[in-house]
Amino acid sequence: MKSLLKFNIFKGEHKPRLTAMDFFKYIGPGLLVTVGFIDPGNWASNVSAGANFGYILLWMVTLSTIMLIILQHNAAHLGIVTGDCLSEAATKNIKPVIKNIILITAVAASISTALAELLGGAIALNMLFKIPIKLGTIIMLLLIVWMLFTNSYKKLERWIIGFVSIIGISFIFELTLVHVDWKSAVTGWVTPSFPENSMPVIMSVLGAVVMPHNLFLHSEIIQSRQWNLKDESVIKKQLKYEFADTLFSMIIGWAINSAMILLAASTFFVNHVEVTELSQAQEMLKPLLGSGASIIFALALLFAGISSTVTAGMAGGSIFAGIYGEPYDISDSHTKVGVFITLILAALVIFFIRDPFRGLVYSQMFLSVQLPITIFTQIYLTSSKKVMGKFVNSIIDKILLWVIGIIVTILNIALLISYF
Repeated sequence: MKSLLKFNIFKGEHKPRLTAMDFFKYIGPGLLVTVGFIDPGNWASNVSAGANFGYILLWMVTLSTIMLIILQHNAAHLGIVTGDCLSEAATKNIKPVIKNIILITAVAASISTALAELLGGAIALNMLFKIPIKLGTIIMLLLIVWMLFTNSYKKLERWIIGFVSIIGISFIFELTLVHVDWKSAVTGWVTPSFPENSMPVIMSVLGAVVMPHNLFLHSEIIQSRQWNLKDESVIKKQLKYEFADTLFSMIIGWAINSAMILLAASTFFVNHVEVTELSQAQEMLKPLLGSGASIIFALALLFAGISSTVTAGMAGGSIFAGIYGEPYDISDSHTKVGVFITLILAALVIFFIRDPFRGLVYSQMFLSVQLPITIFTQIYLTSSKKVMGKFVNSIIDKILLWVIGIIVTILNIALLISYF
């Protein structure tokens, strides 16, 4: 069955009129991916980074975002050129045993992501309405299942773009209430530093920004903008607009993630306040910034949880369907199973977590451990002339992608060493 996502939005193949104004028609896929790295897991990692280390770890957001732009563009490149998502391409071009290991760990990464998203939304409901975490998790689960199974992709895209806007405006408001040491912030953005006991936080920030499920998701949803794969000039223009969308969206994500650390550094670090959970962060904002700021903090967290759980469910469905060589299609049984596995297993794990805040941080660390597997799979596929044809990675692309893969791997080794 052909994917509704890929083929029902633009019926038939035709040439689009690609002008400067058409760029706005391409905005959407990049922002859906952006939601994945301004999720509740990022909130926990960024609040921890800012509260414990001030502005020093801002460089990790910068480095992670640069990596992300390159990786996400490369993943979208695969989707545009081949008409396959990363999961489908792996199934078609990698030996079954290796492919299954890659994609099963990718599904596990989506579950870990969904865990953080559901948990973050439940924490937000607890902040706003005093709903117990476990009950809040069930409410979140039911809401997300309803959104995924009753809304079309285009409706979901509009909802999520709205959520991203609300989150961004919320942090702009929060930053107007604090005194930011901009000189220290600028230094922190561009100067790598590894203070004592910072490796777990550094790795959680990396895992929270560069996320495996987002690479799979971007290669799938970019095809909602698909036009004519037989026309090479159209493919080239599509790649150009896609890169503009990705760059624009990732910069927004960089700004929001940076704002989280700036807020935590300007409120908690300067006042020597240790934050061990997000609800504690909200309560501590009240005497420092007023009750209005704490409510906005909780509302933004709720919107982040809802929108990022939707994309985590979509990613899980896409990866699982890809194991069977099929595209994402919410009406197809394999996609449905993938979505349910991702969301329900994530919700079940939450019921056994004693410390929600640490659960958020460590879920992001798991993502950074799985990430090299996804990155090197993507490099292999996009560097293959058999897969990509004329649009295979250039020498510069290969160098950049390999450098990123090696950096991520080295940071993972450093993380493991830090535990011994």
